[in-house]
Amino acid sequence: MNSGQIIISGKLTESGANTYTQDQIDLQLNVLDREVFVVTAVDLNSTAPEIQTTGVDVEVKSCLSTTSRTAMGDISNSNVLGALRMEGQGHAGGFYIGFQSQSLETPPALMEYVGIIATNNFFAAVQGVNNNNPMVLDYRVYGYRAIASADTYAALTQSELLSA
Repeated sequence: MNSGQIIISGKLTESGANTYTQDQIDLQLNVLDREVFVVTAVDLNSTAPEIQTTGVDVEVKSCLSTTSRTAMGDISNSNVLGALRMEGQGHAGGFYIGFQSQSLETPPALMEYVGIIATNNFFAAVQGVNNNNPMVLDYRVYGYRAIASADTYAALTQSELLSA
């Protein structure tokens, strides 16, 4: 049995400029019924890094993960559902060249899902580098609730907890 599509949106602001900040988002899954959240798409947007007159490199990074993290994750981490990185490489006189890398916001049509969350929450994180003000992450997660078989639920939960 699956629910209809659920959309979870939120905003996270760094607790201070250039400070790794994480927020826990509760899914309120019914673990007794082996309920999981099947993520079908992730959308991440953040404020742009601030251009500095000194020409130093600037950056803002963000991610959504299935487990709590102590540092920023990227898509090479199995527990990261989506990641965004925007940077400006500074040069003398405040001239900047900007770069952005981002995981797929919407998966290709042939993919049924981008991840399954078996524990009761997921995590959003944001961190700036060499900015004067706190950076902001806006996120949206699309998915639905489903019931997993006992062996699938046990394997998903174990895998998720071990990826932390």
